[in-house]
Amino acid sequence: MLPWKRALRPLSALVLTVVLAFAPAATATADSAAAAPSRGWNDYSCKPSTAHPRPVVLVHGTLGNSIDNWLVLAPYLVKRGYCVFSLDYGQLPDVPFFHGLGPIDKSAEQLDVFVDKVLASTGASKVDVVGHSQGGMMPRYYLKFLGGAAKVNALVGLAPDNHGTTLNGLTELLPYFPGAADLLSERTPGLADQMTGSAFLAKLNAGGDTVPGVQYTVIATRYDEVVTPYRSGYLEGANVRNVLLQDLCPVDLSEHLAIGVFDLIAYHEVANALDPAHATRTTCASVFG
Repeated sequence: MLPWKRALRPLSALVLTVVLAFAPAATATADSAAAAPSRGWNDYSCKPSTAHPRPVVLVHGTLGNSIDNWLVLAPYLVKRGYCVFSLDYGQLPDVPFFHGLGPIDKSAEQLDVFVDKVLASTGASKVDVVGHSQGGMMPRYYLKFLGGAAKVNALVGLAPDNHGTTLNGLTELLPYFPGAADLLSERTPGLADQMTGSAFLAKLNAGGDTVPGVQYTVIATRYDEVVTPYRSGYLEGANVRNVLLQDLCPVDLSEHLAIGVFDLIAYHEVANALDPAHATRTTCASVFG
């Protein structure tokens, strides 16, 4: 093998790892998208109940979409009496299904428009937001810079990358490959924005992690291989509750994908965060609840 080809192999592995690690099993099809209303979510005729007066907006992770990230959680919340809605954001031209790749500040603008649509259709004054990975971090930009704090009661993040990620140190290799960081920023700015030390994250976290009037819950997993170190997802503030999944159920081995896509123990804690007045203890047995 020629020396220059050998030198490029680590870079190729890095780019592939970045892409795959952020992917929450994007398997959506036109059929599954059409099926979403029949499962009870994205139903714009839904009116919030007295018990659950705020609609829930679900925000997918990087390379996810409004359907595949929520095939379990959306029906889980609908069954509990919530009006549930999910959006697509961060789309790139000619890239179907795999979203969350555009500049995150622009994605937050899409969330802004979507929340207004949900409020208008339901008649509610505020929403609660639940997001996975980037979807748990991006709404903080909406809250902090786009007036979202007046429209959101609570933000619940499942493995959010609030302070960026090193992908177990892989992103630290980028400086050794001239042009790689620029290429990543140009082609997939949503990925570049999430890396530890990015200009986007510096702006997002300057002056504190939270804004007044919003309740924040972060649910992390010790086995997260995408948000590394996993504690970087935690927030600081009087209105914050940081939860480690393994403190709730020590034998839960969910990693970054599983905690957002199908972990019923994590979902029980989501339900607690949405309705703290009626919260029940989350344990390993919560998978049956």
